[in-house]
Amino acid sequence: MKHLIDIKDLSVQEIEELIKVAKDIMQNPEKYSEKCKHKKLATLFFEPSTRTRLSFESAMIELGGNVIGFSSASSSSTAKGESVSDTIRTVGCYSDIIAMRHPKEGAPLVASIKSTVPIINAGDGGHNHPTQTLTDLLTISCEKKRLDNLTIGLCGDLKFGRTVHSLITAMSRYKNIKFILISPEELKIPEYIKEEILEKNNIEYVETNDLEKYMNELDILYMTRVQKERFFNEEDYLRLKDYYILNKNKLETAKEDLCIMHPLPRVNEIATEVDDDPRACYFKQVRYGKYIRMALILKLLEIK
Repeated sequence: MKHLIDIKDLSVQEIEELIKVAKDIMQNPEKYSEKCKHKKLATLFFEPSTRTRLSFESAMIELGGNVIGFSSASSSSTAKGESVSDTIRTVGCYSDIIAMRHPKEGAPLVASIKSTVPIINAGDGGHNHPTQTLTDLLTISCEKKRLDNLTIGLCGDLKFGRTVHSLITAMSRYKNIKFILISPEELKIPEYIKEEILEKNNIEYVETNDLEKYMNELDILYMTRVQKERFFNEEDYLRLKDYYILNKNKLETAKEDLCIMHPLPRVNEIATEVDDDPRACYFKQVRYGKYIRMALILKLLEIK
């Protein structure tokens, strides 16, 4: 049985196949409208979510399937002390596939060991978010027409940002990729990401705290919010939350075909005046997320 816990669970060829199917779904939605008829997706969200949960649910519905699940741990039996393993084994009796978000790193991996149906990691703490990465790859493929020869700026919370960690892991497998890692000192990319992915694969990267210094080099600017829920100290969060705010002035030196991305939710890190800039792609990302999750559900359920 195939699960998706980490983006590394998918080969480059499998990712390209998913992107191809997602693009076909975008062009020919009627072909796929009953592919998952009589199938059920369970969305088990032990942590709050808007886009990811609703994206999975709308994906399954558009494939002709049904959705069950819960949107907070407090509304499940974990509030009574039930283990993740027991929850998964129970829900597997009611569903054909499970999308799971959990605040603890590694929880979806534990779930996959006990599960009788495919598990999709919909985010585990500050660790991984592979379906957001698939969303990002589809966005880049559609907007830039390539996944190689790119300079990518990652800005904001690079320490706890699971979307950033997964995206670096995925993009490191493509040719001629350069990363500009933009963050305050306290939120720098973890050493293990630098050592095990960037340096091990001879990926060029620069670390800086200056958003504007490298703006004219960027093909993609990936903004992230400073995540309040990952901080132990509210004082540190308040000091860092508005460290970077992207506005029109900061885009003056940017390329005309820059692709501005954000996994959302946005707080203050992108001014609303940027929303009308043709280079703003973050709401397009949301739409792409539904299509790539449709493709992933089909793959894991082995539906042609």
